[in-house]
Amino acid sequence: MTTEPLDVTAIRKSRRKLPPTLVAGLVLVGIHVIIAVLTLFWTPYGPTEMAGGRLEAPSLAHWAGTDRIGRDLFTQIMIGSRIAIMVGAGAVAIGAAIGVTLGVLAAFATRTLDDALAATLDILIAFPTLLLAMLVVAASDGASLGAAILALGIAISAIVARLTRILVKRVLEMDYITAARTSGTSWPRIIIEHLLPNIWPTLLVNFALQFGLAVIAEASLSYLGLGAPPPNASWGRLLQEAQGTVYTAPFGAVAPGIALVILVIGMNLLADGLRDFGDPTRRRSR
Repeated sequence: MTTEPLDVTAIRKSRRKLPPTLVAGLVLVGIHVIIAVLTLFWTPYGPTEMAGGRLEAPSLAHWAGTDRIGRDLFTQIMIGSRIAIMVGAGAVAIGAAIGVTLGVLAAFATRTLDDALAATLDILIAFPTLLLAMLVVAASDGASLGAAILALGIAISAIVARLTRILVKRVLEMDYITAARTSGTSWPRIIIEHLLPNIWPTLLVNFALQFGLAVIAEASLSYLGLGAPPPNASWGRLLQEAQGTVYTAPFGAVAPGIALVILVIGMNLLADGLRDFGDPTRRRSR
């Protein structure tokens, strides 16, 4: 069986060209980031301002209409973007800090300790993320944005730790690691100069995926009343408030749902684009 030789020139050109999925993901996510930053300085109306009548249809004055108490829905959705970005970034940061540390330690641990950590991580991963987050929020002082971020970060850390452990073990088997050890290079230096640079590309793809899952989980928590409390306009809480008027004023449920879907799709496209950018041969095989 013959194998088609790799076209090195084509690979180098493909590396310089950003994958379409990466560009699309950056655009969709970038829109939400810009809106999130904009809400720190300006919104069409105040977050709690009664800007119009109850359940008004979309108009020039209220682009997405008003909710059941007369607040501008577009303002609420903009603030929801800020909360979603904060939750996604915060949860991924916590999950990365805990998960990467545990994963590296597990890879260097003794066989017995490694097996115990691997079994613990498998149990945590098998546990539903939303249920684990609900338990952490319930164990805290009450529903809050900080508690939701911490809960989701802990849930993400198990997935990151398992992936990190697998990646580190794979890199430790490489010849250049053996050569570095033979030359007397210390383990901390090997971790910083060899291990982390080789596992970060794969971890970044996973972080993008976990970001989208964290946004969905926070919306679910807020829908159940365990997420960001009022006056924080989480998309999940907006969906819960619009549930009773979905037939008379459907846009109140459709608008935050569309915003949520756009951000999650953007993060998935971003993850797929990062994977393609890191492995140009994968793009050529499509």
